[in-house]
Amino acid sequence: MQEVIIATKNAGKAKEFERMFKPLGYEVKTLLDYPDFPEVEETGTTFEENAILKAETVSKAFKRMVIADDSGLMIDALEGRPGIYSARYAGEEKDDQKNMDKVLKEMENTPDNSRQARFYCALAIAAPGKEALTVAGTCEGFILREKRGAHGFGYDPIFLVEEKRKAMAELKPEEKSQISHRAKALNKLEELLPSYLSGDEKA
Repeated sequence: MQEVIIATKNAGKAKEFERMFKPLGYEVKTLLDYPDFPEVEETGTTFEENAILKAETVSKAFKRMVIADDSGLMIDALEGRPGIYSARYAGEEKDDQKNMDKVLKEMENTPDNSRQARFYCALAIAAPGKEALTVAGTCEGFILREKRGAHGFGYDPIFLVEEKRKAMAELKPEEKSQISHRAKALNKLEELLPSYLSGDEKA
């Protein structure tokens, strides 16, 4: 069985990819299966650059097909912040609560009609001898004034999903998996996957 590596240590993300690749005859591994592999430094200036960097670095190391994602929250009133720094917005320790508190503090004087934001996900796929391919997905919404809901992770409790009128953290996992930025990017990747696997990655 062929193998695809998901460049993440997030088991939840791995399950999403497993659903896509299993019918194609691929065994899905993650960096959790290779605990000694060092973390790839994200030195890119965009989500796409960071996703490609992770995918290509891991692909070269293992000589396997690799998928990496880079995602985050972009807030219009903060000129696109926290953006690529979403995970470490309040400090290097990647603290979800501190990150949310920092955003809420920065936006406490922002009026309700100026709180537009979106979650953004860039997915990159890289394989030996192939040019890396990227796709992206977004989920539009608004920044709430306080945290709501008990599901999800990251900024989900302060992000109101426009089409659901609920905080992302109020959605059940199966609901989120239908409308999230990562789900939309995955759908695009699924469409392009056959041409990429057949060698015509620009199709």
